[in-house]
Amino acid sequence: MFIYLCKKIAIPGNVRLRCISWNKEEGFIACGGEDGLLKVLRLETQTGSVQVVTWNEQYHKLTTSDQNGLIIVWIIYKGAWYEEMINNRNKSVVRSMSWNADGQKICIVYEDGAVIVGSVDGNRIWGKDLKGTHLCHVAWSSDSKVLLFGMANGEIHIYDSNGNFIVKMKLSCLVNLTGTFRIAGIHWYHGTEGYVEPDCPCLAVCYENGRCQIMRDENDHNPVLIDTGMNVVCIQWNHCGSVLALAGSLKGTSPDKDINVVQFYTPFGEHLRTLKVPGKQISALSWEGGGLKIALAVDSYIYFANIRPDYKWGYCSNTVVYAYTRPDRPEYCVVFWDTKNNEKYVKYVKSLISITTYGDFCVLATKADEDQPQYVLVLCNSIGTPLDPKYIDIGPLFVTMTRTHVIAASKEAFYIWQYRVAKKLTAMEINQVARTRKEGRERIYHIDDTPSGSGDGHLDYSKAVEGTRDPICAITASDKILLVGRESGTIHRYSLPNVGIIQKYTLNCRAHQLSLNCNSSRVAIIDLSGVLTFFDLDARVTSSTGQQVIGEQLKLERKDVWDMKWAKDNPDLFAVMEKTRMYVFRNLDPEEPIQTSGYICNFEDLEIKSVLLDEILKNPERPNKDYIINFEIRSLRDSRALIEAVGIEESSQFIEDNPHPRLWRLLAEAALQKLDLQTAEQAFVRCKDYQGIKFVKRLGNLQSESMQQAEVAAYFSRFEEAERMYLDMDRRDLAIGLRIKLGDWFRVLQLLKTGSGDSDDALLEQAHNAIGDYFADRQKWLNAVQYYVQGRNQERLAECYYMLEDYQGLENLANSLPENNKLLPDIAHMFVRVGMCEQAVSAFLKCNRPKDAVDTCVHLNQWNKAVELAKNHNMKEIGSLLARYATHLLEKNKILDAIELYRKANYFFEAAKLMFKIADEEAKKRTKPLRVKKLYVLSALLMEQCHEQMQNAQRGKVKGSETASALAGLLEEDVLSSTNRFADNAWRGAEAYHFFILAQRQLYKGSVDAALKTALHLRDYEDIIPAVEIYSLLAVCACANRAFDTCSKAFVKLESLETLSQEQRQQYEDLALEIFTRHCPKNNKKTDLDDVLESGDGKLPVCVATGDPILEYRFWMCSVCKHCMKAKERSNYNFCPLCHCSA
Repeated sequence: MFIYLCKKIAIPGNVRLRCISWNKEEGFIACGGEDGLLKVLRLETQTGSVQVVTWNEQYHKLTTSDQNGLIIVWIIYKGAWYEEMINNRNKSVVRSMSWNADGQKICIVYEDGAVIVGSVDGNRIWGKDLKGTHLCHVAWSSDSKVLLFGMANGEIHIYDSNGNFIVKMKLSCLVNLTGTFRIAGIHWYHGTEGYVEPDCPCLAVCYENGRCQIMRDENDHNPVLIDTGMNVVCIQWNHCGSVLALAGSLKGTSPDKDINVVQFYTPFGEHLRTLKVPGKQISALSWEGGGLKIALAVDSYIYFANIRPDYKWGYCSNTVVYAYTRPDRPEYCVVFWDTKNNEKYVKYVKSLISITTYGDFCVLATKADEDQPQYVLVLCNSIGTPLDPKYIDIGPLFVTMTRTHVIAASKEAFYIWQYRVAKKLTAMEINQVARTRKEGRERIYHIDDTPSGSGDGHLDYSKAVEGTRDPICAITASDKILLVGRESGTIHRYSLPNVGIIQKYTLNCRAHQLSLNCNSSRVAIIDLSGVLTFFDLDARVTSSTGQQVIGEQLKLERKDVWDMKWAKDNPDLFAVMEKTRMYVFRNLDPEEPIQTSGYICNFEDLEIKSVLLDEILKNPERPNKDYIINFEIRSLRDSRALIEAVGIEESSQFIEDNPHPRLWRLLAEAALQKLDLQTAEQAFVRCKDYQGIKFVKRLGNLQSESMQQAEVAAYFSRFEEAERMYLDMDRRDLAIGLRIKLGDWFRVLQLLKTGSGDSDDALLEQAHNAIGDYFADRQKWLNAVQYYVQGRNQERLAECYYMLEDYQGLENLANSLPENNKLLPDIAHMFVRVGMCEQAVSAFLKCNRPKDAVDTCVHLNQWNKAVELAKNHNMKEIGSLLARYATHLLEKNKILDAIELYRKANYFFEAAKLMFKIADEEAKKRTKPLRVKKLYVLSALLMEQCHEQMQNAQRGKVKGSETASALAGLLEEDVLSSTNRFADNAWRGAEAYHFFILAQRQLYKGSVDAALKTALHLRDYEDIIPAVEIYSLLAVCACANRAFDTCSKAFVKLESLETLSQEQRQQYEDLALEIFTRHCPKNNKKTDLDDVLESGDGKLPVCVATGDPILEYRFWMCSVCKHCMKAKERSNYNFCPLCHCSA
């Protein structure tokens, strides 16, 4: 940064000032002094000496206090200041006042220890009397939860927002000092504009003896410590917390002569600048809201100093790159603003150190990690795309770049990286670079080394940690040489690209900024105090000792310089920024200055491009083209004026005497305007403009002067004028051709509609399509559709319909296309992407791609359609696809999904197999018999469908007799039965659990006889239901029915089961003993049914409703499961009790 005094205001009556405060929002400056002076514009009131003034920017209020303790809150109304509130405690003097971050609360501290916290509307929130203390300072934390009170004895106490004491602050800056020291200031930056780095120090505490500590928070035990070496009276952060200003005085050479100074530091304790201020005693300072000015109260004067910040910025390829902080993000926001197209690209970069640019590229230097001392140099293009990052182990305090190299330097060493970008590399080289680091591409040198240029300087970072007595302070480079400045004033000159030391020069100053001219013959040096000097690197002069030395200090010296730029095409031309003026020098002679505060981007072709960064960073998210300013230097202005005044011939002699390509181009353009083709051609030759020469040749071949004038108008971008000339000559074709070259298709369309011709139809179609492309590029799909329809561009039309989600339009388009059109597959894929199976299949079939249609059905789970298509087109892959997908589902344990898949694809046997598997697994859990029954019923139903499918298939195959067809179907079913146990009788599982549930229902209902009959059937299902459960249920039913012989047989079976443990078997034996000692195991009832059952002549059908055998000849049979029910029970059911199908 650079700072200089720019203005001085005297206070009437020579009243000594005590305090000053600058309103950050409105720009008002309030200053208080002796004899009741309070000045805000024209406001002067209060009786005692005004000692404290503070602004509340959020509510546009000013709070002041004088030596008598009178506090006044001021508001502005219609341009005048009025007293809003007055408070006078009449006991003690106010030492400090502070508003919190949101302007809602004010804390006032009195010298006698009284503390008052009030609200913005004047209400007292709380008050406290800190006995035995003398207060002098107060500060709020950014979240308003903590208050710091500075004591007269130098201690700082930490309180919460309700006035409760927490702890004393640890004061590391006063270690090794004895006695008490007065606090000069406490200022806590609230982060309103973001922080320069995550976890950045923001709380500054400074003592009058010059000791200062900057802390991250009130409990920071590792603060940044500074010894300013001055007597400090006031401190304040700038608007964004990047610079801390400390005002005070230094001891002069004579005892009574102190020098007023303001010192500026970063939050990390790095000294930036020192500003000397005239006057006897400085009493206060305050920053302007944007951080570009600072106000100083000195005696009875207000001094203003302008500040030129060291912005993080650069300029490459018509792009301004700048960085700023935001309160809502911890990173820097880096904006790549293309000034030509007014487009911007934003990147967020953590811990950004600097931005360096050259040509089309820029390098962002950042810290890699907060914990590790590693840094990154990121090479980017002009839209912020990272091309190549390099990790380095030295802090890049100084960075410069050339067309081929990036050089970064710490205080002890410098690192050189020969960068390459993709457009200059073949694919093979890119891969090679990616795999290995090419030898010599990266090198590091210690500043005390003397490299010879023979390939030493490998990447050995151990050199970088070695100290030096003479650190690096500035660097610059060109394609040929590298200059490194040291704090002693020595400059080292190295050759590039082979780094070898060539020369050492000695300067009379310490360089802060170095800059080489375009042929590397001279270097410009700006020192810490803003003095610009020049050094000729190649001049040979004789020293005072008579020896010949290389290098000469030039006579020119300029003060208050904060920026300079050499011309890219003239080694003797450069521009300098002094305060708010720009000077252009030719051969060290200045031209008249230009009033501007812009930062110089580029100096080329006798034009200077400057950017008003101060204005841009007031609203960095919306940069304005008005903030880019182009200045022409005097020779260009004079040549233009001469051409206008005296004509081309006389001007050509002047340009001959003062040659420059830009001047010759100016002459060529003037000659073209007057159709002086000979002079224009000669001038284009002198400025080596081949396109200009070809244009003049083409003009010479045109016979008509009006045609030449039209071409010249087009050459100078006066397209409207050129078009009008073409139309006046009745050359509509040339006007259309001009607009086509410009890409102005809207105007082409207008011109085409004004006439008629055979070739116009093709052009109309082209114009409609081009306008459609214009709207499509801007995602205005609805507008694009209208023009693509007229241009008959079916391919782009399909894309627009897809983007608009107009699938009906897309379907209509597909239907209108002829068969095998190349667009049909693309449209089909669009339908696939949105899950529209039917339309996708239709499109695929229309372009004769049935396999893709089947794949689509599989992809969208439309298996029925897939099978149907595969059959219709005689495809054999469907079976393998089904199997693959089912396997995939089973791997993910989605068995039900696999069953549904097989069922939809009519693979009923596989579906039944899986369903039986689920039913068996569920049966093993022994939890819910009804659920198990349902699962067995579902699997049996699938098997029924399988049988039906096989019989239908055989009927289709065998065209002979029905007997033969039925026989073939039965034979196939027999094959199935032999391979799978469930295929033989699919209903066995369902029957088992049906009777199991039915028996228990009958038992609980009290129908013990029916329950016993039903339970007896379960003996046939030991393979499905565990025997222990079957015979336990049978024993219970028999016992309840007093059929003790059946009960005895059940107990015999239970006691003989091998699956029972010894303990369980013993329990059954004990229970049997208990029952049969009371009841004889003999059945007293014997029915006709028993005789029939025992005869074994044949198995009788069983009623699924009651469990009874059916003896009648008339009964009901289910059409699905083929199970029977007594005729008399039929009226009680609307469905089959077993399979639940409609009766």
